[in-house]
Order: sequence, then C-alpha cells, then structure tokens
Amino acid sequence: MILYKDIIKEDHPDLRIPSKEVSLPLSDEDIKTLELMNEYLLNGYDEEKTKKYGIRPGVGLSAVQIDVLKRMFIIMAYDEKGVFHHYAVINPKIISESIELTYLKSGEGCLSVDRQVDGLIFRPRRIKANVYLYDFLEKKVTYKQLKLKDYLAIIFQHEYDHLKGILFVDRINKENPFLILPNSVPVTFESQED
Repeated sequence: MILYKDIIKEDHPDLRIPSKEVSLPLSDEDIKTLELMNEYLLNGYDEEKTKKYGIRPGVGLSAVQIDVLKRMFIIMAYDEKGVFHHYAVINPKIISESIELTYLKSGEGCLSVDRQVDGLIFRPRRIKANVYLYDFLEKKVTYKQLKLKDYLAIIFQHEYDHLKGILFVDRINKENPFLILPNSVPVTFESQED
C-alpha cells in the first residue's frame, strides 16, 4: 500500500526526469505499480481510509510520483456531469489539441506539491490521445484513442506533464499569475487534487 508520505515531493530531483516508455506486454512489476497507484486513488474516495492511513485524496497519480520513472498514470475522477472516469494509462501520446483553452478557476493542485500555489494554468480544452489502457478486472491491455475535454482533459494533461518532468507550478505566469488568457473558458467544476 502507498501512503501519502510515499509520494515524492516537488524538491525530489526524479520529478524532473522524463519517464521511459513501458515495455509491452506489461511486466509483473509494472502491473504491481499500476495496482498500487490505483489503490491509493481508490482509498482517497473512502473517508475512513483517508483518516486511518493519512491519505491526501487525488484524481490522478503518475508512476514518477512514487519514484518509478515509467510512462504510466492513473486517472480516477468525476467529470462535470457527475460521470465517473477511471483510466490506467500506459505510454500516452497526445496527438491533437484544441486552440481553445480551459483552466480551473481555483487553480490546480498536485499530490507532489505539498503547499498552496496561487495562479492559473491554461491547457487545451479538448485533446485526443493514443494510449494503452490496463483493465484491472480482465488483467489485459488494450490500445485506444481517448477524446477528453474540460476537467478530464486538464487531469490528463497534468499527469502527462509529469511524464515529461514538468510540474503544474512551471506553467503559472510568474509576472501575472491570474491573467486570463483570451480564448479560454473556465471549468466550473471544483475538484480534488490532481
């Protein structure tokens, strides 16, 4: 089981190293990594477990955040319509993104950034990504193209940045952190941490 203390924080140098492609078929070690990340996020939805184990809830977790430098992450989040989305993503590649931007009015958060960070992060509102998805029930990997928008697109891009050694704090305008960019639409849905 992963606890919040096991997630590496922003001063850890490995968070700045680009992650490596994952070999397919998945190794037992890679499956175990995915299962541990998944369990952490799932436990974050259980109030009793968050208190018992000191878990800080989140909606996304990348392998690099538990110091495994591989191109994998988990997303476990509700969208603006209350629909639950759960993805175990392997070797993602964003292939297109909209010109229109979006942002969270409250700003982004991160399990690896253990402090309040003020400022807005603008990301493409819609993305398409080619990914391999791991199915925890069937224990198999499938290739798929995801089309995501608004909140889910933000989460995906936040985790995708982790794979490139980028933290959300790097994307905040240092001179004017709350400057609203033209052609941007806020996501009104307020969320847990990424």
